[in-house]
Amino acid sequence: MSQKFVQIIDFASQRFDEMREILDRFEQRMQGTPGGPTHRILLADREQSGRYLAIIEFESYEDAARNNDRPEVAELNQQLSALCTRPPAFTNCDLKDSRELK
Repeated sequence: MSQKFVQIIDFASQRFDEMREILDRFEQRMQGTPGGPTHRILLADREQSGRYLAIIEFESYEDAARNNDRPEVAELNQQLSALCTRPPAFTNCDLKDSRELK
């Protein structure tokens, strides 16, 4: 059984609404593609204006690696990076526990 994989992307932008539109279009275009992300959370830092975190979940590390190799994902990363005020920072994690508390 494969272990779920989560990537956390820490980025800064003053153009978040544009980024959100690009992400929405990309997700619509890629809907139903096997091996893609299974869950996404976007967070805005309340203490630091313009700083955001994206939490992206995959069924496995292998799915994430295959997804990252897609030309569409490379194009998306290029578009989003152009809207950032600094290079994004990536943290790769194995999901050890996840549960709804309410």
